[in-house]
Amino acid sequence: MSYDLTLEFLIPATPAQVMKLLTDAKLIRAWSGGEGKVEKKAGGEFEMFDGWVAGNVLKISDKELAYTWKTTEWPEETKPSEVYYKLETDKEGTKIFLKHNGFPNEEEMENHKEGWSEHFFGPMEEYILSTRTTI
Repeated sequence: MSYDLTLEFLIPATPAQVMKLLTDAKLIRAWSGGEGKVEKKAGGEFEMFDGWVAGNVLKISDKELAYTWKTTEWPEETKPSEVYYKLETDKEGTKIFLKHNGFPNEEEMENHKEGWSEHFFGPMEEYILSTRTTI
């Protein structure tokens, strides 16, 4: 059985700004509160939340980003999952279509379903709304 998530989020920023928030180390630190990096090339390293999750970039363009995702809590033999973002302009900002495929079990899938809102896109939106600086 495959454990996959498909979620949508609306962020009050342009697709270019959202992509910077997803890939710029200083901005990742600003909205997430932890260290992170995304090397902007296929095969590049990905890491977030002070190393809690890591992987490799699969694809990156102006409106698409994909990388492998494996947390430090998953057993070593567990295959990484994959995260895909597609950004579309919306009258209120950017609609983010997120696919997170290949969870090791249903519990991890459910935990991540909440986590994407609570620890990722919620804080990102709060950061955008609370700062007046240009992204």
